[in-house]
Amino acid sequence: MDQYPTPVSDQTLSAGLAMGAVTLRVGDLELMSDYYERALALVPLAERAHAGQVQRVLGRGAVPMVRLIHTPDLPVAGPRDAGLFHTAFLFADAASLAATVYRAAQDPRSRFAGSSDHLVSEAFYFTDPEGNGIELYVDRPRAEWRYDRGEIQMDTLRLDPNAYLQAHLDEAVLAGAAERAGSVGHVHLQVGNVARAREFYVGALGFEATATAIPSALFASAGGYHHHVAMNVWNSQGAGPRAASLGLADVAITLPGREDLDALAARLKERGLAFADTGRAVVVADPWGTQVTVALPAPTADDLLSA
Repeated sequence: MDQYPTPVSDQTLSAGLAMGAVTLRVGDLELMSDYYERALALVPLAERAHAGQVQRVLGRGAVPMVRLIHTPDLPVAGPRDAGLFHTAFLFADAASLAATVYRAAQDPRSRFAGSSDHLVSEAFYFTDPEGNGIELYVDRPRAEWRYDRGEIQMDTLRLDPNAYLQAHLDEAVLAGAAERAGSVGHVHLQVGNVARAREFYVGALGFEATATAIPSALFASAGGYHHHVAMNVWNSQGAGPRAASLGLADVAITLPGREDLDALAARLKERGLAFADTGRAVVVADPWGTQVTVALPAPTADDLLSA
């Protein structure tokens, strides 16, 4: 097994990092927008049409959580291609999670893909109408997280969805689900090679590896979180660069200040990686062509559409 050096502090991303709205290219904008509104209780925040292409941002409160770009002429991505495994939407408490899980389960367009107790979190999995993976989850308190030789301990234990809903579903929370806070907690990707993914996401971007015990997957974060990004080859071992297709278009990350972007740009330059620097964001592609945008914080939904 390859050995990787532990990143030092000036090579890692700020603990103030947060994940931003995931961008999806969709074939049927109205279907997908309606699905995310009804199944996940997201609300439209902004819309823009440019050169015949319509983009729509949905979220909760003022927090953008997903951007949909209408691209009906693109083909569907293959299940073994690099790209999105799932977008993980994080909720503040069990009642908010249960309300969203119930709505998603009641929508006939959802495909339920399972549920798990991961020790650090409790999670429920669905697939949207165009095949994009979704995780709905809540974190356990950090004081309950366990470590072994410096790595976070996660597992995939049985979590009975019906028992969870019986214990946590609250009618008042369900009625006001769209008013409950939510955010993108992490993004899980399909990649062609875990070692190469580590070189990019840990070595170049500056995430810190948090769980490496499974050779076919890697989990990484900033600031000691269990993971902000994950990469696996469960379906995509050996996948090459992505062709233009429906599905994941951009992974959005925010950093606290311009000095954080400068440090990232320096790491990318040192490794000879091409990137664009707009002043407010650094945009780079991973080895499979997945775009990653690392930006200054708190863009509004309108700002997101003008990027």
